Parts: sequence; C-alpha cells; structure tokens
Amino acid sequence: MKSRARLVAGTAAALSATLILTGCGSKSSDGGSGSKAESCVDTSGDTVKLGFLNSTAGAMAISEQTVRDSLNLAAEEINADGGILGKKIVPIEEDGASDPAIFAEKIGKLLTSDCVAAVFGGWTSASRKAMLPVVEGDHGLLFYPVQYEGLEASKNIYYTGATTNQQIIPAMEFLKSKGVKTLFLAGSDYVFPRTANKIIKQYATELGIEIVGEEYVPLDKDDWSTQVAKIVKAKPDFVFNTINGSSNVGFVKAYYEQGLTAKTTPIISVSIAEEEAPSMGEDLTGQYAAWNYFQSVESPTNDTFIKAFQKKYPGRPTSDPMEAAYTSLYLYKNMVEKAGSFDVDKINAASDGVSFDAPEGKVTINGENHHIAKTGLIGQINKDNQFDIVWSSDGPIEPDPFLEGYPWWKP
Repeated sequence: MKSRARLVAGTAAALSATLILTGCGSKSSDGGSGSKAESCVDTSGDTVKLGFLNSTAGAMAISEQTVRDSLNLAAEEINADGGILGKKIVPIEEDGASDPAIFAEKIGKLLTSDCVAAVFGGWTSASRKAMLPVVEGDHGLLFYPVQYEGLEASKNIYYTGATTNQQIIPAMEFLKSKGVKTLFLAGSDYVFPRTANKIIKQYATELGIEIVGEEYVPLDKDDWSTQVAKIVKAKPDFVFNTINGSSNVGFVKAYYEQGLTAKTTPIISVSIAEEEAPSMGEDLTGQYAAWNYFQSVESPTNDTFIKAFQKKYPGRPTSDPMEAAYTSLYLYKNMVEKAGSFDVDKINAASDGVSFDAPEGKVTINGENHHIAKTGLIGQINKDNQFDIVWSSDGPIEPDPFLEGYPWWKP
C-alpha cells in the first residue's frame, strides 16, 4: 500500500495514546493472530461474533439507525444461507452516541473484550478518525459504509462508501453540465465538510465556477438563520450542502423561511438520502443529491433487496449508506471465504478483486487502497421523497482516495 500520512484528528490521537485495552488471549482456530496485536477472536465453534457500531442516540441517530438495520438484515440473510465458513454470525451491538470519543472506546471494547472478528459502522469522519488508531493498534478490521472526504487508506479499514472522486467530483461535473457559474458552500463544522470543500474549491477553479460564500455550523447545532441570510445575499446558482445529521433540519427550515426554493437557489446534498428527506419538515421536491445508490436504481438485484428490507422494516425506504453497509457484510463474507480464514492478514492478502453483486451494481474491492469501484449518480427529489436519477457517470469509477489522477489537486 502506498505510504501516506493519515489525517487523524488530535482527539483521536490522544485517545489512542490513553486508552488501555486489555486483550482476551489468542483463541483463533485458523492459526492467525495478526502482526500488530494478539487476536482474541475465537472461531473454534459454530459462530463468529461481529461488532455493529452505530449511533442510535445523538445528532447522527437520524442517519445511522438505518445502517444498523441493514446490517442486521444482511446478517440474517447470511445466517439463513449457512453463515460465513459455516459459522453463524452473532452481532454484538454498540451505540457510538454521535460522539467520536465513544466510538473509539466502543471499538476497543468490541475488539479486545467482546473479541469480534470485525466491526461494521461509523458515519462521520470524526468518528472514523477516532476509531482508526484503535483498530490499527489492535490489528482489527473496520468496515466503514459512508461517503467521505478521501485522503486516507488503512490496511485495517475497508471503505465501502464513496471516496471524493466517486461523489464530490461527479457532483461538480454535474453542476458544470447545468451551466452553474456561482456556488455557495454550507457544511457542518468538522473534518469531512472542511476537507470536501477544500477539494470543491480547487475543482471549482478548474471548472470556472466561482465560490461566493462558505459557512459552517457545529454538527450538534441547528440554527442556520445567520448563515442562510448570507446565501440570500450572495444569490448563488446552487448551494453545495455538506451538512450532516439532524443539523440539516435546521438548515432546510431556515432556507425555506428566508424565501429560497429549489427553483431559485437549488441545493445539491451529499448526506440527505431517502431516509432523511421525509424528516426535514419541508417539501424538498426539486432538490438534488449526489450518491452511488438510490432506491430508484432499476435492477432485479435491487428489487430483491428493497423487498427484503421493507418486509423486515415495513414502510421504510432504502438509501445509499445502508446499502453500502449491507454490501460491506457480504464483501466481508466473500473475503473470509476466499481467504479460508478469519485472520486479518489472510483476509487482506485475499481481498483484491473480491466482488459482490450489490443492489447498486457489481462492486469489486481494490486490495491496495481498500476502497471499491462505484458509479456516480445524481438524483432529484420528487414529491414522494424518492430520487429520480438525472445524471450518471459512464460506469463504475475506480477509487482514487488521494486524487493522484487529478493534476489540479494540491493537498
């Protein structure tokens, strides 16, 4: 893997230095214990424990609960089909409570006290960066299901959501195709929006799009009235929304209260999906979102997935992050079975080229950077809070988390 400096938050670094995580002793029946820390994973019986670590409390619960639900669906399906290497999945569930420090604490518990073989979860980049030094230190595996700002790769993390060149860059190319000349950036105040907007600003210069404003509000705050007043004054052609969680509710409320509409000042979002749209408290018809999966994707595989999810969770829509989480569990199964082992090093050695016929389409793991190829999609919200796909990339986009193929990018 290419040697790269990882942008780990100071809080996460401090946590990794101070957390004292006690191992359980090596019990792995497949003989592997990892090169960095002794594994306590026990696969000698007919079950394997996996950690599901998602926020079911706090600002991010509005988004992360659906990820937890899709992981449980995938686990039930896999168990019904014989499990992983003949072993049934036993989920160990923990709540990250929308707090990066709690995510770091809980992943340590899952890996060293619960002795899970892998962990699935996280949403914000702050939560992922808090978990990164812990999962690396304990030589575990984390499957992270959400689009993020890129500029990272770890041999202990698999990124099944989009990296920047699979979501942010396609969104900008869509805006260019729409003739957009001016753009306002609105984001939550943490690592993903800040980094994403740095990339957006550099690509905007390349595309000849002027950034006429840039505003941030803390993730746990929902008063956007002052910031939206600046959007009204700037009169941009579009607003690029990198707000996460329930703070979107406050943003959308202020947006409509101050007279903005999808016709006058449309929004393109990267964190509002089918699950969040009905919760915004306003009619979002006509607004846009950039993802790699929508419920409206037409394929027999997606039809089967939607029916299974809605049978288990009646009346609920499917969305990109939960589809990426669902896909991650199947990819893990396929990786383990290719390796013939639950050992981290053996899984990593076998990972390149492992694929899954996912609801979004066939996905394949890049064993070098642990990302997957994904098709970029732009959807426009209709009156049913579903997304009509109005733009698509020309097939799956190979992951380029460090933007090495984009000469305009300067870290």
